[in-house]
Amino acid sequence: MQSFHHKKHLFFDLDHTLWDFDKNSAFAFDTIFKQQGLNINLTDFLSIYIPRNQHYWKLYQVNQISHEDLRYYRLKDVFDALHLEVSDALIDLLSDEYIKYLPEFNHLFDGAIELLEYLKPKYKLHIITNGFASVQTRKLENSNIGHYFETITNSEMVSVKKPHRDIFDFALSLANASREESIMIGDSYEADVVGAIEAGIEAVFFNEHNITVEKPVLQVNHLLELKNIL
Repeated sequence: MQSFHHKKHLFFDLDHTLWDFDKNSAFAFDTIFKQQGLNINLTDFLSIYIPRNQHYWKLYQVNQISHEDLRYYRLKDVFDALHLEVSDALIDLLSDEYIKYLPEFNHLFDGAIELLEYLKPKYKLHIITNGFASVQTRKLENSNIGHYFETITNSEMVSVKKPHRDIFDFALSLANASREESIMIGDSYEADVVGAIEAGIEAVFFNEHNITVEKPVLQVNHLLELKNIL
């Protein structure tokens, strides 16, 4: 396996890479549904919500939909698929409550802390995220991993999102890092891997679900596999 021991700066995605977005979403929705007295089967809801959320995030990343559309339609689609009559007012309320509760649940991927403890003495660690700044800050603080990172770059700081080159350029500048001494690690093939490579940064694909990708890239299926190359 390729080695990156010569690198000095490691840039991580946050959601779906270190922070277990799907697991934490499940806890957040379970809390909200109970508080609102909604009799919705959580398993059925999540089976639709998870892929719809990913679909709308991909559109949001390339500016095909707004932040507001992302928050509305990822819920609207689920209720329509479940044949549930839900008002726009309730969708807006649930969306607000979801953003409120999501960072309160802070399950990390298996091996995340062990990996960060291993990497911290060897490299300067950074975050590049498309997530909303206020929410991502709370996730980092509440999961107690913020102190591992030298810099945090989010899309709101740059007004563009991964895979746009500008967010990678901004992150490199903020970290005072060169492309040659940096590497990007993330779960999104398009946003993290292709985006980084097109910005001149080597990348590792955290491919937890073993999805097939268009071009061969260096992949790991578990975070602790990164210890073999870093």
